[in-house]
Amino acid sequence: MPTYSYRCTECGNAFDIKQSFSDATLTECPACGGVLRKVFSPVGVTFNGGGFYRTDSRPAPKGSSESSGSSGSSSSSGSSSSTPAKTESKPAAAKPAASTTPKPAAS
Repeated sequence: MPTYSYRCTECGNAFDIKQSFSDATLTECPACGGVLRKVFSPVGVTFNGGGFYRTDSRPAPKGSSESSGSSGSSSSSGSSSSTPAKTESKPAAAKPAASTTPKPAAS
């Protein structure tokens, strides 16, 4: 059963209570009879294991053992000249929109 946090808007009394999903939300403070509000807090989520990060699905760079001994300046200048130039793709020509005038009803 989940635990919910409540706080009274009038007296500031705060407490936690275990409730089922089907239970109704509490509305009255047990201390003063004031109006209760649910308190929402961020949930800590930790993703463990493979497949959660962008680098998990990338293949190992080619020649990784060779590039580890080379300097960064020579590898960056060599990679820019060996990569093919990107080509721009142009969007297809837009077709004219169909007429939206209603057709007369058949009698």
